[in-house]
Amino acid sequence: MVSRLRFALLAGTAALGLAACSAQYRTHGYVPREDDLLQIVPGIDTRATVEDVIGVPSASGVTDQGGYYYIESQVRSFAWQEPEIVDRKVLAITFDGQGVVSNITRYGLEDGNVVPLTRRITRTSDGELGFIRRLFGNIGSLALGDLE
Repeated sequence: MVSRLRFALLAGTAALGLAACSAQYRTHGYVPREDDLLQIVPGIDTRATVEDVIGVPSASGVTDQGGYYYIESQVRSFAWQEPEIVDRKVLAITFDGQGVVSNITRYGLEDGNVVPLTRRITRTSDGELGFIRRLFGNIGSLALGDLE
């Protein structure tokens, strides 16, 4: 009886250990289905009809004439490793100057480019002097004769 209990406990622990080491997949974002996209006709539909048919985009262009972007990513997490993006779909809908759909394009993870993010610092002409140091830097340079 005790050996069966130990065996069951050991088997349960092993099953939990193996389950903890399996990869976990999460999906973030939304890309409309192909049959929904067939309802949008370039040259006829506008921004309003696109929002009505497939919904509000994940992102949009900076200007009023900017496009709509629907983005979906699949992320794999495995044990202690950093999460990795294994799939990404981007649907770009561009508009002309009047807000009418001009093009619908799909992009995948293979179409992307890695963009290095850098921190740019503008150097001042006075070197590395901080604000407080510049503010109090002239205190010792005043002479009593200058005040008369």
